Amino acid sequence: MSRGTEFLTAVTEKLKREIQKIERCILQGEKDVDRMNEYYWENYTEMDQYGYENFDNQQALFQQENVNEEKRKQRHTMKKMLDAPFFGSIDFLYEGEEEAESFYIGIGNFSEETGGVPLIYDWRAPVSGLFYDYEKGEASYEAPGGMMKGEILSKWQYKIRHGEMVYEFESDLKIDDDILKQELGENGDVQLKNIVRTIQKEQNVIIRNTSDRILAIQGAAGSGKTSVALHRIAYLLYHDRGKLKSSDILVLSPNSVFSDYISHILPELGEENIREMSLDLFAYKELQETAADCEDRYDYIEERMASCDEEAKTRYQWKQSEKFVREAEGFFLNLEEKLVDFKDLEYKKVEMKAEEILNLFYYKFPDIPLLSRMEAIAEYFIDSVETLIGYDLSEEERSFLNHKFTGMYVTRDLYEIYGWFLEEQGLPMLKDCAREDRILHYEDVYPLLYLKCRLFERKEKRIIKHLVVDEMQDYTFLQYTILEKLFDCPMTILGDQAQTMEEKLSDVTEFLPRIFGKHIRKIIMNKSYRNTLEIAAYAAELGSAQEIEFLERHGKAVTEQDVSNMEEAAEKIKENLHLGEREYETAAVLTMTEGEARKIWEVLKDRNVPVSYIDRDSKVFRKGLTVTPFYLAKGLEFDQVFIIGGQKEHPMFAQYRYISATRALHELYVYDLKTFAI
Repeated sequence: MSRGTEFLTAVTEKLKREIQKIERCILQGEKDVDRMNEYYWENYTEMDQYGYENFDNQQALFQQENVNEEKRKQRHTMKKMLDAPFFGSIDFLYEGEEEAESFYIGIGNFSEETGGVPLIYDWRAPVSGLFYDYEKGEASYEAPGGMMKGEILSKWQYKIRHGEMVYEFESDLKIDDDILKQELGENGDVQLKNIVRTIQKEQNVIIRNTSDRILAIQGAAGSGKTSVALHRIAYLLYHDRGKLKSSDILVLSPNSVFSDYISHILPELGEENIREMSLDLFAYKELQETAADCEDRYDYIEERMASCDEEAKTRYQWKQSEKFVREAEGFFLNLEEKLVDFKDLEYKKVEMKAEEILNLFYYKFPDIPLLSRMEAIAEYFIDSVETLIGYDLSEEERSFLNHKFTGMYVTRDLYEIYGWFLEEQGLPMLKDCAREDRILHYEDVYPLLYLKCRLFERKEKRIIKHLVVDEMQDYTFLQYTILEKLFDCPMTILGDQAQTMEEKLSDVTEFLPRIFGKHIRKIIMNKSYRNTLEIAAYAAELGSAQEIEFLERHGKAVTEQDVSNMEEAAEKIKENLHLGEREYETAAVLTMTEGEARKIWEVLKDRNVPVSYIDRDSKVFRKGLTVTPFYLAKGLEFDQVFIIGGQKEHPMFAQYRYISATRALHELYVYDLKTFAI
């Protein structure tokens, strides 16, 4: 029995005993709460007239409920630790000592008694810095008692699942990728170890980078860029734990299951919940006062799949471009003249002439966005009134005056102002209708959001200290321009230009410096290892934008077959599904359109195949078999992937096949349909 397995057996038993002890405490605590409540209701009429006894009783009850809640949290963490108590360990020889000490690292602290020496250290504890920050050799960490120096003699990593040791290996580097860990855990080849070491050193440079404000990672499919970005989040939370909390980080992801997916592949975050949102959802929330609803990117993609309207495509591309931003800025310069009708205003014998309002508008408050400027002038006028009368105006009076000033705008309706802009450009106008009947086409969502960013002052600043932008190739020049105005914080931007949802490949890192400034660190990750060599080679033939180096991690050959219909495809999937075998936990059936996905999902359900479905509103990533259109699988990976059908003549077909193929880690099956009808 290895040392790691031996420790796992011992610590698992101790965790179980501690959980039982906590459960007894919780049970007793619940009885105490019941007893206190019973005592209160039986005696509250006889308690002293000043309420001291009542107060003491309520405080005791409150404290006991807090203790109970703390115990429940403790139990929850320990039950989670039972599945995988630790993921790393180090042997550290303190300066001046003769015998090394072993430290095991996990998602939380665990000791057998309060205040005792931990058997497992929380990954955020100071001593864990030895595991994260150093290779073998001289090392130190800051303890409460001062700087502790010594030497790391060995560093181990473990894969534990359901309380069982899957594999363990020694490495002087911390390996942050599951596939690399598995290769090292199952293969002791020296050449492989050297390759993995090279890959991990390159990844560590990215993960531990705290100096560059904007980090743009251009990574090939299978290069581990998402894994690196997530471990970078974990490292930043560890490195800046005094200033940075998980709630300070926002991930802009292509779909809502991403944050749930994170918890499956990054257990080191423990109870940390990273905030996640799609940019489309953010835009919808921001534009609720302008329109009743907005199309999202998935509406746009499905429309593109159904129709190849070249005029609509050209119009959309222009509205997302750098040229659009320049034209909009020119429009704003001339907008001031036609947007405001200055008038004299008097209140409580304080008068402000139209000319004075005009001067304030153009010369005192020129830095305030155009449609918020009158609010600033209203506040200036209110201060003058309050100074003269010697008391503060009521909220009703302030609101009345604010309304008087903002009423000098010809309109503050962004929808109407955007219509003026379209008219100037000779483009089709938006439908003239009331707000509750307005549905924004996707091509108009971000132009309108840009107008809001430029014309209105943001009343609430988003307290985000680090922004992660996933699938960076799917964001346009206009969208990045909006992000620059919304988020003044460090960013990690990552993606693969070959996985674009456009027909032509483009490298967004070429224009990012024109938006965020020149101080952007661009990193290329071109070593593919997460997909097997067979899958990576198959995907490369479909299309890739860069030279890729492949790690020779072999697997099953890619299966390509013609099938007559969805029913036959479902039988093939059922026959080749290997969940629960070979350590496989996830599989996906990927289609080109939402209609195809719905159809194969229904066919699989009819055959009693356990299957879940991801649509644009899904928020949970479930292990097992999943059906979804390919564009909702971006950013996710599966042990097995089954690609079904698609329209070969469509301009997006090659992208569909490439993106779908690169979602597969170990096995890929491609089924071409002879006939298909939704």
